[in-house]
Amino acid sequence: MANTRAFFLMLALLLLALAGFSLFTVAEWEKAIMFRLGEIREADFRPGLHVKIPFINNVRKFDGRLLTQDVEPERFLTVEKKNVIVDSFVMWRIADVKRYYKAVAGDERNARLRIEQVIKDGMRGEFSKRTINEVVSGERDVIMEELTEAANRQAQQIGIEIADVRIKRIDLPAEVSNSVYRRMQAERSRVAKEFRSRGFEESEKIRANADRQRQVLIAEAYREAEQIRGEGDAKAAEIYANAYGKNQEFYAFTRSLKAYQESFRGGSDVLLLEPDSEFFDYFDRAKD
Repeated sequence: MANTRAFFLMLALLLLALAGFSLFTVAEWEKAIMFRLGEIREADFRPGLHVKIPFINNVRKFDGRLLTQDVEPERFLTVEKKNVIVDSFVMWRIADVKRYYKAVAGDERNARLRIEQVIKDGMRGEFSKRTINEVVSGERDVIMEELTEAANRQAQQIGIEIADVRIKRIDLPAEVSNSVYRRMQAERSRVAKEFRSRGFEESEKIRANADRQRQVLIAEAYREAEQIRGEGDAKAAEIYANAYGKNQEFYAFTRSLKAYQESFRGGSDVLLLEPDSEFFDYFDRAKD
């Protein structure tokens, strides 16, 4: 009885061990390949539990998630034959695990080296047909988009999908930086002079317009003042005429008094007139 129980226990353990060697699982984020005596038999397993033949089949699993890889900064020549130092990174994943294994023997380090070379070759081509100004500020988004497309086409040959290529920074060597700075300074000075010229031109227009309006206002004010003065003189003449018509003697008297006042304004004023002159008519009447 004891021997039978031990036999069944050993059989159960053997079956469990056999099941352990016969079953394998693939996670959601994994890519798997099944080999039979070193030859690839099946790839791209769905996530879940799968069966294999023990000691004949073996399974290798790879990370199928999106991976990020920093690309070593390197110098590239622009169309002006100027060096720029580019720091970038690439995001990639395994698309075809069978091709990936054949191309890099399933070694992620080899895959990273191949990807870095692809990215650098693409950058060399993109930067060689653009100016420094275009690569630094003008067309960076276009460069990254074209790099991603070109790198993805090449990476597909090794079973890899390039999701994105990003340029983190573009630096200039010291000698190029000084040259670019001087050119930018000259450009800013030119723009500043152009703005000053436009401002001076605009100020002259405003000043000329203000002077013209001033002259128009002065002329209109002078015309209005002369018109009012003329109307006032006419009114005064009319008043004087009416007053003269009502009492000519009084009018002549007041006119003479005014003439005396104007003539003898200063204490040293002298008039050479005959005593019987009409100017002294009211003096003579005062004596009478």
